[in-house]
Amino acid sequence: MARSVNKVVLIGNLGKDPELRYAPSGAAVVNFSLATSEQWKDQEGNPQEKTSWHNIVMWGKLAEIAAEYLKKGNKIYIEGRIQYRDYEGKDGNKRYITEIVANDLVMLGSRQERGESAGGSFGKEESAPGAPPSVSEEKDDLPF
Repeated sequence: MARSVNKVVLIGNLGKDPELRYAPSGAAVVNFSLATSEQWKDQEGNPQEKTSWHNIVMWGKLAEIAAEYLKKGNKIYIEGRIQYRDYEGKDGNKRYITEIVANDLVMLGSRQERGESAGGSFGKEESAPGAPPSVSEEKDDLPF
């Protein structure tokens, strides 16, 4: 039997601050939008750009970390899986949503770009006080 893979890797900028809330089970969940852009030149040599927006969801400790450290405009790397859901809107019509459920996060850019104090640099064996440069969410901690 062949295996299947559902893996998404994105590098982009936050379109808004993460919104933290708690599910009825008590699990932390955060949502935010992430913009990715591609650039190219058209047939006349004029620069073109297209931005795509992605709905991102994070659960558990990863959600709490994202809510605390991520801000609109931050550049991040995430890994996760694509998920499709549907729900009934307030008007009674069925709505569809595509989202990325992230299980790995790396904060990119300089400390200054991330809004952290610029004092000191950190090597592989050191980490920023209270702000890990990357975080992975263990699948066993997820409520699904």
